[in-house]
Amino acid sequence: MDLRIDKVSHTYGSVEVLRDISLDIPQGQIVCLIGPSGCGKSTLLRFLGGLEQPTSGSVLQIGEPDSDSLNPLTYVFQHFALLPWRTVEGNIKLVLEDHGISGSEMDKIVTDVLARTRLSDFRTALPKQLSGGMKQRVAIARALAVRPAVMLMDEPLSALDSQTRELLMDDLVGLWTRQPFTAVYVTHNLAEAVRLGHRIVVLSRRPGRIRAIVDIDMPLDERALANVELEAKQQELWELMREEAAAADQELLNV
Repeated sequence: MDLRIDKVSHTYGSVEVLRDISLDIPQGQIVCLIGPSGCGKSTLLRFLGGLEQPTSGSVLQIGEPDSDSLNPLTYVFQHFALLPWRTVEGNIKLVLEDHGISGSEMDKIVTDVLARTRLSDFRTALPKQLSGGMKQRVAIARALAVRPAVMLMDEPLSALDSQTRELLMDDLVGLWTRQPFTAVYVTHNLAEAVRLGHRIVVLSRRPGRIRAIVDIDMPLDERALANVELEAKQQELWELMREEAAAADQELLNV
């Protein structure tokens, strides 16, 4: 299943947040959204997930999700959103309980996603017993359990320290390499975008418009080491962001 954003614009009261956004999200790709704070990245993600409707334009699902997909669209949040009184296993089962899945089938799904996220040994642990990185792996495992057609990831690594962030980026690359998934991934971190994104969409300052789209053809599992091509892509993104910041500063001077 692909997603298509078609001429989306949005206002909150008198504040114009997004203007004329058109973008395709192809199946099997990770599309990263970057841009200045307040440019509408998370708002656009909410439109994709159906949590809000834009003032104008539309978000379309092209094709059908796989037949075993329980939730075509699912979120991974910045702050984990785990229930503290439920174990790792219990938090994952939470998203399966309303789908009429039998106990044995549910256990099979949980066992699979725990193995894929390297959490099998922590099945009975409570969230308070886990590190921040492990909590986020539980959140990712929970998202994978419903076999989503698209994962909507809102700065999922921003609350973590730099070392844990690097390890989880490796985890995400490993997950995608073994079984490619589709994701829209919001981040402020340019290195993160270059490491994970097949396509990087740069939004302008508010009202957010598509400033540029940067494609990276290098396979994800070849991006871990320092690479001249990736450094050039990151520099290109940095220059775009600097231009947006400079333009915003100039607007303030002209007020």
